[in-house]
Amino acid sequence: MSKDRTYDYVIVGAGSAGCVLAGRLSEDPSVRVALVESGPRDRKTEIRIPAAFPKLFKTPYDWDFATTKQPALDNRELYWPRGHTLGGSSSLNAMMWVRGHRDDYDAWGEAAGEEWAYDQFVRYFQRAERWQGERTARSVYGTLGPLHISPPRSPSPTTSAFLDACRAQGLSDLGELNQPDHSGFAMTPVNQYRGRRWSAADGYLKPAARRPNLDIYTGARVTRLDFDGTRAAGVVAEGIPAGALRATREVVLSAGAIGSPHLLQQAGIGDPDTLGAAGIDTLVASPGVGRHLQDHLSYAVTVRCPRPISLTGADTPANIARFLLGGRGPLTSNVGEAVAFIKTRPELVAPDVELVYAPVPFVNHGLTPPTEHGITIGVVLLQPGSEGRITPTGTAGSGPRIDPDYLAADEDLRALVAGVRRAEELLADPALSPLHTSPMGGYPGVVDDEELARAIRAGAETLYHPVGTCRMGTDPESVTDPRLRVRGTEALRVVDASVMPHITRGHTHAPTVALAEKAVELIREDARA
Repeated sequence: MSKDRTYDYVIVGAGSAGCVLAGRLSEDPSVRVALVESGPRDRKTEIRIPAAFPKLFKTPYDWDFATTKQPALDNRELYWPRGHTLGGSSSLNAMMWVRGHRDDYDAWGEAAGEEWAYDQFVRYFQRAERWQGERTARSVYGTLGPLHISPPRSPSPTTSAFLDACRAQGLSDLGELNQPDHSGFAMTPVNQYRGRRWSAADGYLKPAARRPNLDIYTGARVTRLDFDGTRAAGVVAEGIPAGALRATREVVLSAGAIGSPHLLQQAGIGDPDTLGAAGIDTLVASPGVGRHLQDHLSYAVTVRCPRPISLTGADTPANIARFLLGGRGPLTSNVGEAVAFIKTRPELVAPDVELVYAPVPFVNHGLTPPTEHGITIGVVLLQPGSEGRITPTGTAGSGPRIDPDYLAADEDLRALVAGVRRAEELLADPALSPLHTSPMGGYPGVVDDEELARAIRAGAETLYHPVGTCRMGTDPESVTDPRLRVRGTEALRVVDASVMPHITRGHTHAPTVALAEKAVELIREDARA
């Protein structure tokens, strides 16, 4: 580490976006970059073993957040894991590389300008990707980027049965998943290299770590943003000698959809009434900070297998040897091995539900190791009408109040019920029906809509995709402008999933990486200007 604590750029958070920024910005040897991460280094063995990711939950590698009590979900407080290490959530997620639907980005274009629409934005996915599978005439992936993307290496035989059921039920076979219109089914492309997890830290940060112009601070929690008037001048962090880092060009928040709005609010940037209630003086009135919180809610349709063919008990000595020696076997499974994107109503132009196939009974986030064999179809609400918010508590050192306000919109529950019905149709198909018997977990089996709705309220959980709390846009109510600069301030930018104007129809790691790739261009352009 340099003794000089002054940098051109100070980046807060080493997750999917922060790793991209640190890796790309430090390519210029004339620029000094600091990356500040509150969690430890990513040295835990379970990070490398794809199927072991639930073992990272509720450990020092996880922020271990919880929501407020959710009235529409039987007043439950839901567990929200978020990555707390180099790589952020890309170091403990299910490694699914899912871009989303072209309509998602065209909606971003409407909110933040044409440069964010699909046709201009898609190149940033390709810039990140290093596709390891076969190339076809319809192949969409980049091949020279830092992130390895590959097909599942040793998929479960039951996953083929799921795909056969999708085909028999008339869904479109996509071949490769990430087509501009991903309506249909496919195997899940994963962030893996030779059967092991390949996080944003692996792809972007580790090749850059030895550069003399990049300092990486771990175990360093940012407690305050420093300002000179309304110009961001640096950060104060626990765990850093002398405590402060100065930024001559910009401070960039990449602390995620929870951390970034919380840091802004703690600095006095937010809704004056909300800040005042928490005992925080207002620096910049920005009522949208923390609002527009969206997340994918999921319900698990889990059934028993009559034969020992699932991932239950996969960590045998033989399978451990297969993984260690050749990067093969069931421990390479990302659990969500295949997906289907469906429309629950014929008038829809894009999918509103995702079905995620897991060849294991995935119950309680996988925190309780399964003792029975089973399979799961996760039913995911892709376009929630409900929005929540992040608010400060005002207590020094405490986390924010997280209220996603799940199922506040009536259509959300209706879509989930319809999605469960489609999952049940797949399970009843001759391709899948021999592989399961009775329901398990919280799934009640085939019941009427009223009882199913009760089961969803009692058992639905997050799919770990919060976005939108520092929404970008061209309108003055947006928190960040289309160049991701925080309105009302200078030299302060937000680059992470919090700036997404709308949640995507897919998983949020890939769009966060692409968004950060674009942000690097914006930052460099503004520096030249």
